[in-house]
Amino acid sequence: MTAALEIRDLSKRYADVQALDGVSLTVPEGSFFGLLGPNGAGKTTFINILVGLVRKSGGEARVFGADVEADYREARDRIGLAPQEFNVDRFFPIKEVLEHKAGYHGIPADEARERADEVLRKVGIYDKRDTRFDWLSGGMKRRFMLARALITDPDLLILDEPTAGVDVQLRRDLWSLITELNEAGTTILLTTHYIEEAERLCDEVAILDSGRIVEVASPDELMDRGLDRITVQFRDPPATVPKIVSGNGHVENVALAEGDLVVTARRGGIVAPDLVRELDRAGHEIVDLEISRTSLEEVFVELTRGAESVGERDEERPVGDEPREETVEAGGEAE
Repeated sequence: MTAALEIRDLSKRYADVQALDGVSLTVPEGSFFGLLGPNGAGKTTFINILVGLVRKSGGEARVFGADVEADYREARDRIGLAPQEFNVDRFFPIKEVLEHKAGYHGIPADEARERADEVLRKVGIYDKRDTRFDWLSGGMKRRFMLARALITDPDLLILDEPTAGVDVQLRRDLWSLITELNEAGTTILLTTHYIEEAERLCDEVAILDSGRIVEVASPDELMDRGLDRITVQFRDPPATVPKIVSGNGHVENVALAEGDLVVTARRGGIVAPDLVRELDRAGHEIVDLEISRTSLEEVFVELTRGAESVGERDEERPVGDEPREETVEAGGEAE
């Protein structure tokens, strides 16, 4: 099976700033893949290279086997991009904007009209088809950005902060929609600052920091590396800390806090059953047990702890840092 993305030693340098520094990454076809990183980590540069807005300085990037520069048209036709910014032509009704977008990819006018209706229904704003973009609510604008990404029926859907600034209900609606798209076979590459979003949706995540890949793993695998907290409440709290001899080597610390036993351990779900049996054999009656698992956010912070502050970073360079050969549609998205 051809990988959706095959990235090898990808680099990009802007003057004195190394935005990407030897990034290697494989995104399997059909996966839901997350790209996480602090501001300035290189995420936007990475995406802009894939869609042809920025030329790489070195390395290789392929989309379903097509080189993003040598086979630019083929690679770009496989991608649907929903950027964080609202780079939309504001002078036409949104259905016409979608038809124009489809036309850039060689889709005949009749088919473009049908596709526009289909994707507007899919994202739930068909009744706004004759409305100009500026007249939409913030949530509807986010839905439209997704519709525009879907108009070409892409094999790879790139979502750059798709739920930024939306309310909880719309976020969940968008989660449901993109999950359905993934289950139907669309490969999804998600960047987000909502770590819960990645934890909930992604099969696998890559953590990018200072232009380099720090780690690639599933959310569960990453969370298993953190420390969980097991809190045990007794009917009769012991005066001293019970001796814990089990734990399969995962226990890091044992303490009493206001009569409760607090065990800090890796993979708390595995440690807890042995802990309960050991305490029971020692005559301690347990009335409650709670496992607070390490969140993906905590692991993310730990892995990027050495990052520079946001103010010291400089990833968000202007797209036009060098001449480009691709055309740009009204509204600013490279095609």
